[in-house]
Amino acid sequence: MSEDNIEQATQKIDSPPSPPDDKHPRKHVLRNILLAVGLIAATVVVYQWIKQPAGRAHTRPAAAVGVRTAVHADIPVIVTALGTVQPLVTATVRPQLAGVLSKLMFQDGQLVKAGQTLAQIDPRPYRLALAEAKANLARDEAELTVAKLDLKRYETLLSQDSIASQQVDTQRALVRQLTGTVTADRAAIGTAELNLEYTAIKSPIDGRVGIRQVDIGNYLTPSDANGIVVVTQLDPIDISFSLPQIQLSAIGYQAGSGAGLPVKALDQNNNQLLATGHFLAFDNQVDTTTGTVKAKARFDNSDNTLFPGQFVNISLLVTTLQNAVTVPISAVRHGVPGDFVFVVQPDNTVRLTPVITGPSAEGLIAVTSGLEVGAVVVTDGADGLEDGSAVRQMEDDSSDGNKWQRSSFFQTDSMNRHS
Repeated sequence: MSEDNIEQATQKIDSPPSPPDDKHPRKHVLRNILLAVGLIAATVVVYQWIKQPAGRAHTRPAAAVGVRTAVHADIPVIVTALGTVQPLVTATVRPQLAGVLSKLMFQDGQLVKAGQTLAQIDPRPYRLALAEAKANLARDEAELTVAKLDLKRYETLLSQDSIASQQVDTQRALVRQLTGTVTADRAAIGTAELNLEYTAIKSPIDGRVGIRQVDIGNYLTPSDANGIVVVTQLDPIDISFSLPQIQLSAIGYQAGSGAGLPVKALDQNNNQLLATGHFLAFDNQVDTTTGTVKAKARFDNSDNTLFPGQFVNISLLVTTLQNAVTVPISAVRHGVPGDFVFVVQPDNTVRLTPVITGPSAEGLIAVTSGLEVGAVVVTDGADGLEDGSAVRQMEDDSSDGNKWQRSSFFQTDSMNRHS
């Protein structure tokens, strides 16, 4: 209400009351007085509230905030994925012929070499088969020798016109027949020798054996589904993972540039570096249901830190942004205007500044637009701030401020400290 309204209310109180027209004049007068006093009080309160809004807006104390300065730094562009360790070769060792298992020559989990004997099938039946094949060869060679001598005699008699030529032709055919029989006997000996060799079951690759699937005394056949044992090659070893199809161009270019694409395998907690390798290849098609493409990386595993079937975190260093404007990740806020930061002004107020961000690593994030080097940004205590809010800067720890510049995600020594 205005001051004129207040005067009118006061005049009504001072003016003489009109002659009563009912039986209770005092009650009416008291009621009018109370209404006038309430009206005056309400008018004064509203007037004071309208007159002093600006004064109340500046009564909020300055907020204590942590700050950092935007600096130049090299930011690695890192692609991460969840991968599965896969051996290059997994071989199920099975017998190549039937027989009773007589020996096992390995321990579960043992490292073996290619050609190392793992098991032995009873060789006695196969030794006898070899002896029989050799005997057949000896018999047929003797018959062939006799047939050749007879053919020589018949040819002499034929030259003297003493026998018919048909007899010579028949003997010549017999020699050829026995020659074929001897050749077959030699092949049978080779088969018998090979079968005898197959009774010693050997590892086809270098690697580690698993848990045996059979016991001594079992009758084995080549059709056994589980085989005797599984051998996996451990060094080198592959890790398979999937990447978004949007990464195909950048990763493919870097992988084909000749410089190679370094890949790191970390444990599931992203704390321990397990192995360092290189990008191997993409699959030949994109999975249309997920929009991803399968990929493989190869690692040296001489210390056996990677285990087949293990889940690991994969990190690929695609490229590095040189001299990018960077701030701590905690400085970037998200809201209606998009990504923004609070920049501290010389008068200790903050200005809400929209920014465009890029990749991040080791606690830093690149700002590609909207911020200059040297700007002081709020990193802690930004909740409740708005454009123009007064702030009080907290002391900064210089050692923490430098740690972002010193650290590098792909610095092997720092990662090995977690090992």
